[in-house]
Amino acid sequence: MNVPAAGDDDAEHRVVEGREALAAARLQLLAAARHRLALHLPLLGRDDYGNDAELAELKRIATSGRRAEIRVLLHDPATALRDGHRLIMLFQRLSSAIQIRTPVEDVDRQCASVWLLTDTGGYLFQPDAARPQGRMALPDRAAQAPLLQQFDEIWERSARASELQALDL
Repeated sequence: MNVPAAGDDDAEHRVVEGREALAAARLQLLAAARHRLALHLPLLGRDDYGNDAELAELKRIATSGRRAEIRVLLHDPATALRDGHRLIMLFQRLSSAIQIRTPVEDVDRQCASVWLLTDTGGYLFQPDAARPQGRMALPDRAAQAPLLQQFDEIWERSARASELQALDL
């Protein structure tokens, strides 16, 4: 469903429902990103950001040059590490471009929404991480701005996920 935003004729807005549709939306947004991403992940499902195509796009962004930056707010990094999630393995190999933090304040930890925000103005927003539905736009900076502002505020209050650092023994 395409619903153009007022004043943004280039924005493509869609309601996204179902796991396959969410995976396709994530891949489309990742492919459109140039150098920077912001991800808010209360839950990191085994299939979320773990397939070959998504990982290839994440690696492309992380290795895109000096401006490369992928910021991830992950509520439960210990579970992702224990489960051997492929995103964590990518982070451990490219930790100079991928940063993962964990929200520490209760108000931030209670936020159950999932966000994928790109430097090209695209976004994917799921109001509830446990439900496979949300909305996306490619691009729409006006709609993305409040999400990015909230992400930045939570990011500043969060702690580095030090348990994910690879040990070089």
